[in-house]
Amino acid sequence: MAHDWSATTTINRPIDQVFAFLADGTNDTKFSPRVQKIEKVTDGPPGVGTVYSSSVKDAGMKTSREFKLTEFEQPTKIRWTELTKNAITVPGGGYDLEPAGDGATRMTISNSFEGHGFGKVILPIALRGAKKDADAFAGRIKAAAEAS
Repeated sequence: MAHDWSATTTINRPIDQVFAFLADGTNDTKFSPRVQKIEKVTDGPPGVGTVYSSSVKDAGMKTSREFKLTEFEQPTKIRWTELTKNAITVPGGGYDLEPAGDGATRMTISNSFEGHGFGKVILPIALRGAKKDADAFAGRIKAAAEAS
């Protein structure tokens, strides 16, 4: 069973610029302190099938993760799924974008968490932490996208 969280913010940049920023997964290090390193491991521009490999640090533990883009509808929707099977994985997540007037963009980020093995035990703690940080996380995305 998956457990979801989401957050919404308005970014003071046009939708095409926000989409391009978010589509480039290597920008994750600019707004997610848990992402230590990330790289695109497939050739070509971002789109359906693009895979990003990352090193993340959660609760003091480093793990490797791979995500694949599963939907890519420029300039409004990006979806992904995690390919790796860590204790807690993201079977689905994404960004939804819509114009918000005066060159701004309304962005919603969402993720589902799923626990595996010991991850089933710690899932409620991880989900509670993600939900508590969701608005601040959206704020970090906003700041990074506006600074780019």
